[in-house]
Amino acid sequence: MSEFDSRALALRLAELSDSRGGEEIVVLDMRGLVSYTDFLVICTARNERQARAIVDEVKLRVKKDQGLLPSGIEGDGSAGWIVLDYLDCVLHVFTEEARQRYRLEELWREAPREEIQPSQDGVRRHLYGAAHG
Repeated sequence: MSEFDSRALALRLAELSDSRGGEEIVVLDMRGLVSYTDFLVICTARNERQARAIVDEVKLRVKKDQGLLPSGIEGDGSAGWIVLDYLDCVLHVFTEEARQRYRLEELWREAPREEIQPSQDGVRRHLYGAAHG
């Protein structure tokens, strides 16, 4: 996959995570830091059920739209995290507690961050969640 394609896939993973209510989405550019992937996409789910919903949506849409299947899936949400490995891009979906425990952004703080904007639906969901707990 070319650099452009891996960046586009990373941004698509972020967009799909946002579409299912993923929060605090971060895209880290790992090129030049590690050899096993180009981008890490990290997001927080409110609970294990939502984490599975995010992962299911990503798998379905990336397969349908890009014809890609993850080369590996780790976790099932019961430990507070699920990882989808698309080789050049890896999606980490954490519950808030697990995200604080693993602190990937701190571990990879030297990685450049891609700018992403939440969708309008994501903004509405965030405001709804804040208003309704």
